[in-house]
Amino acid sequence: MNAEFEKTPSGASAAQPRLHQSDRIAGALTLAIHQRRLEPGTKLGEDELADIYGVSRTIIRAALQSLAHHQLVEIRRNRGAFVAQPSTREAHEVFEARALLEPFMARRAAQRITDENRATLENHIHEEHAALADGDHGKALHLSGQFHIEIARIAEHTTIADVITALVARSSLIIALYWRRQSALCEKHAHHALLDALAEGDGPRAEELMKSHLVDLHSQLDLRDRQASSRSLKEALAP
Repeated sequence: MNAEFEKTPSGASAAQPRLHQSDRIAGALTLAIHQRRLEPGTKLGEDELADIYGVSRTIIRAALQSLAHHQLVEIRRNRGAFVAQPSTREAHEVFEARALLEPFMARRAAQRITDENRATLENHIHEEHAALADGDHGKALHLSGQFHIEIARIAEHTTIADVITALVARSSLIIALYWRRQSALCEKHAHHALLDALAEGDGPRAEELMKSHLVDLHSQLDLRDRQASSRSLKEALAP
């Protein structure tokens, strides 16, 4: 049993702790999906997850509903919950949508970036490259997505930033299914070039670099069917 997720007592006073636990479990599952420990199509059994995290099925169900709201999980009637498995059509649509929205946000971010923002982005790049050097492509994928989400946050357009956050989450599933060059992920120097343009306040250049970067990512999708992993949930979610 994962000690971090302890059971809470019943009653009205336990409602908030239960919500907090479900949020934490949803976050842990989201990270596992981003890091490709849970692959598209993986069944997320409530009983097994409750045993892994040491909580009730009610808390697990709330976490899965949250992930379903963000389209990371599909809940199928009489069958249970599964990690979402985007189609090839959706793969194209998600990257096309990102290519429409993120260049605009990169231009806005260049007009608003602070020294603190720049340091945060630099740290993302450093950790991403360290993960690649260690062969931890799943962690690098997660950090790459966070880099893009952080740029959207810096742009200070909440509505579009929320859409981009959801698109990046879907992208992690799409890359897990369809990525052609597993060792490449975001090209090594693409994020450095973007950060340079942002730090210099060069909005048009940041916009163009983001556009070409996303087009390159889209071009690396190998749109053929992939089989789900045969690993158990316990193996996939092991610390």
